[in-house]
Amino acid sequence: MSDGPLLLTIIAGYLGAGKTTLVNQLLRHANGTRYAVMVNEFGSLPIDEDLIEAEGDDLITLAGGCVCCSYGDDLMMAMAQMRDLEPRPDHILLEASGVALPGNIAAAISLFGNDIEVLGIVLLADAEALSDQLANPYLSDTVTRQLAAADLAVLTKVDLATPDQMQRARQIVAEHAPGVAVIESEGADLTQSILLLSRQDTQQAPGTDHTPHHIHLVTETLPMADAVDAENFANQLALDPKVVRAKGHLANSGDGRLMTLQLVGRRYSIYPAAAHVKPGLVIIKTNGQ
Repeated sequence: MSDGPLLLTIIAGYLGAGKTTLVNQLLRHANGTRYAVMVNEFGSLPIDEDLIEAEGDDLITLAGGCVCCSYGDDLMMAMAQMRDLEPRPDHILLEASGVALPGNIAAAISLFGNDIEVLGIVLLADAEALSDQLANPYLSDTVTRQLAAADLAVLTKVDLATPDQMQRARQIVAEHAPGVAVIESEGADLTQSILLLSRQDTQQAPGTDHTPHHIHLVTETLPMADAVDAENFANQLALDPKVVRAKGHLANSGDGRLMTLQLVGRRYSIYPAAAHVKPGLVIIKTNGQ
């Protein structure tokens, strides 16, 4: 079994924000990454039909060695199943239901301790509809609580929104998710490198990436040749509002041990690195509006 916790990213957002589109795109561009996808129920299965290879009672086998699991009303049982899967998945994608509160989901998963690590909450918000959602007394509490839990906010469908709707959507995110990096997207057209850096040597990381016509994402590779205080270094990255994602390995100045750092937005984790890895860190930052 691989060293370190099993990493999980929560993909959340109100109904129609583009979560399912994003999950399917990540599966189509997995590039060898074994994803375990968790959905609330198979009755409204979000996975594109042509990606499904076989269906069983509890798990659906997907292309590229990925699987899909329904957690329904028993999230903890499904998480235990994900933890014990063989072969071990590289990453869990949990698509929350449109009315779920991702902060509560993350808190529940934390009960697994060091076995499963919530790497981040990616919150998708429909730029065209967001203002109307907050004006609706039946929806506003759910939407604002979803935004407040975000480690990374993605405004989707910006090609459909008017300039006034875009301005208001930006204001809403800034108010309810202060300090969180924001990406603007014409669809859920985020590449894998934005959300989940692949498990490759950091020296092979891609170069500059961006979402079309909006916020540019610059990928920076640091050799990390010198030891640093790992906790302080990670905390400084987390405080930088331009940092969207970071992953890599660094030597801790306290004891010289090689540690793995995973960061999304303000949330990060540090744990002992596997024996074969080399120092190096990839950081993805926003670069202007």
